[in-house]
Amino acid sequence: MEIKPITTYTGKVVPLFHDNIDTDQIIPKVHLKRISKSGFGPFAFDEWRYLDDGSDNPDFNPNKPEYKDASILITGDNFGCGSSREHAAWAIKDYGFDIIIAGSYSDIFYMNCTKNAMLPIVLDEEARKHLAQSESITVDLPNQNVSSPDKTFTFDIDETWKNKLVKGLDDVAVTLQYEDEIKSYERSKNF
Repeated sequence: MEIKPITTYTGKVVPLFHDNIDTDQIIPKVHLKRISKSGFGPFAFDEWRYLDDGSDNPDFNPNKPEYKDASILITGDNFGCGSSREHAAWAIKDYGFDIIIAGSYSDIFYMNCTKNAMLPIVLDEEARKHLAQSESITVDLPNQNVSSPDKTFTFDIDETWKNKLVKGLDDVAVTLQYEDEIKSYERSKNF
């Protein structure tokens, strides 16, 4: 998967204000039979997104016309809790979200987001509710802020994750930055 750098990003928002959205709700286990990272988008939020007859649930915010093509998900606390399946991050990315703004995350889910070129942002409830009122918002990752047309909020992010996202690096690319040092070490150990 190509990782696009995230520096300044403007996108349409969709609110999904539920706390404790777990990985089973994000991607039900019945859909985990693939080994590829792609193709999970149609199954994201499956039980909320579709009615029993398979048609779109009109009450599910991301299905509403006003949120069509949203790429920033604004949600509640403890997002991505539950089992540690990376498929949940794959499903959300494949659905079309590049940025998630929540009150908190499961540690493993947070890490899986960053490894899959998504920016997980932590903001308090007041900030999230304010941002959710805007049609679109702008995220400035280098300066660690999120702006609506009338207000800006700052967020924290570990420098390691920030660097990877700003430069568009995956774990392999980060490792290859140290290729000369690795080869030198291997030569010194006669590998």
